Amino acid sequence: MPVPRPFPRRIATVSVHTSPLEQPGTGDAGGLNVYVVEVARRLAARGVEVDVFTRAVSRDLPPVAELAPGVLVRHLPAGPFDDLDKADLPGQLCHFTFEVLRAEAAYAPGRYDLIHGHYWLSGQVGAVAKERWGVPLVQSMHTLGKVKNAALAAGDAAEPAVRLRGEAEVIAAADQLVANTDEEARQLIELYDADAGRVATINPGVDLAVFRPGSQQEARGRLGLSRDGVVLVFAGRVQPLKAPDIVLHAAARLIRDEPGLAGRLTVAFVGGPSGSGRADPDSLAVLAGRLGVTGIVRLEPPCPQAELADWYRAATLVLVPSYSESFGLVAVEAQACGTPVVAASVGGLRTAVRDGASGVLVDSRDPAAYARAMLELIDSPATLARLSRGAREHASRFGWSATVDGLMRMYSDVMTEAAASVDA
Repeated sequence: MPVPRPFPRRIATVSVHTSPLEQPGTGDAGGLNVYVVEVARRLAARGVEVDVFTRAVSRDLPPVAELAPGVLVRHLPAGPFDDLDKADLPGQLCHFTFEVLRAEAAYAPGRYDLIHGHYWLSGQVGAVAKERWGVPLVQSMHTLGKVKNAALAAGDAAEPAVRLRGEAEVIAAADQLVANTDEEARQLIELYDADAGRVATINPGVDLAVFRPGSQQEARGRLGLSRDGVVLVFAGRVQPLKAPDIVLHAAARLIRDEPGLAGRLTVAFVGGPSGSGRADPDSLAVLAGRLGVTGIVRLEPPCPQAELADWYRAATLVLVPSYSESFGLVAVEAQACGTPVVAASVGGLRTAVRDGASGVLVDSRDPAAYARAMLELIDSPATLARLSRGAREHASRFGWSATVDGLMRMYSDVMTEAAASVDA
C-alpha cells in the first residue's frame, strides 16, 4: 500500500516586521503582506491552520486576531509600541523570539508541524524555534540585501552588514528555501552559496477574482478621471527603490516630446511613503512642481484591493520602474486587469512581465527610455489592444491556488525528509 503523503496540520508563519493586517502600499507593507494573507487563507481553506506571528506596534492591538477561519494573527510585544524602522528591529529579535517560544509553550508539545519565515528577520526567529520545536524551517527571503546593494537608487542607503550576515545564517539554517522566480533561485545559489537541492521556485500569485478585466470607462468614472485621456499609474510604496521619480521625469519628457498630451495626461501615484521615502514624504509633490507637471499628477493614498483594481483598469499603462524586484506583484495584478505594463528589466519583473506580449521591459534607468516606450504604445491603439490581450493571458498563469499547490507539495516533501532523518 502506498504511504500517505504527510501534510501539515498547523503552520507557524513568522512575519516580524509587518503584519498581514496592515494596508499594503504604505510603511513596510507590500507584496509580502499580500503573500502571507493570500497563502494563509487558502491553506486554511484546505484544512491547514495557520498562526501568523508578528510584532505588536500598538497597545490597542488584541493579542490574537482572526484573519479568516483557521488563520490567527498573534501580536507579540517586542520593544516599544512604535512602527520601528527595519534597521532597528534586529535589536528586538531576542525579545520577539522569546515571545514566540512562550506562545507555543502554552500548548501541548507538537502544536506546529513546520515554520515558514518571511524576510530574513523572521528567518532568524524561525531558526531558533526550529531547534527548540524539532520541526522543519521553510524560508522565503522576498528581497536580498546583496541584490539591493548591487542596484541602489539615489538616496537609498546600502543594506548593512548585520543584514547580510543574518541572511547568510538564515539561508544556512533553513531546511527549504522558497524563491519567487528562477532568477531569485539563481541569486540564492550564486550569491549566498545556498544548496541548490534546498531551493524551490514557486511563483507568487494574484487574486484573479478581484483583479480581472472590466470597463475602463466605468473605472475612470468612479475615480474621477477623464474618459478619453491618457492615464499612467504607479502603485505601491513610494520610496527610492521603487523609482517613482523616473515616472515623473518620463511624464515630463512625454509632454516635451508630444505637447498635445499636456491636456490629456494624468499620472496617478497610489501608495504611501516607505523606507527612506518616509524622511521626505512630500518629495513627489516637490519634484512635480520642479518639473512643471503638478497639474497632471494625482497623489492617492493606499487603498483596498477592489479599488486598486479600478486604478489598474482605468490606466492606459501601469509603470513599474523599480531598481530591483523579487517578483513584482503590481505588474501581475495590473495585467490580470487587462492593462499592459511598462517595467524595468530587472529581477522578478522578467518573469512577471512577458516582454513584447503582455507589456514592455525597459533595460535602462533613463526616463527618456521610458518615455519612448510609453509614447510608442500610446500612439498605437492596435498594439495596446494586443498587449492587453496578452496581459490577461499571461497573468492567468499566476493564480494563488497554483502557489498553494506548490507550497503544499514542498511542505510534504520537507516533512517527509525530516521524519526520515529522525527515523535514521
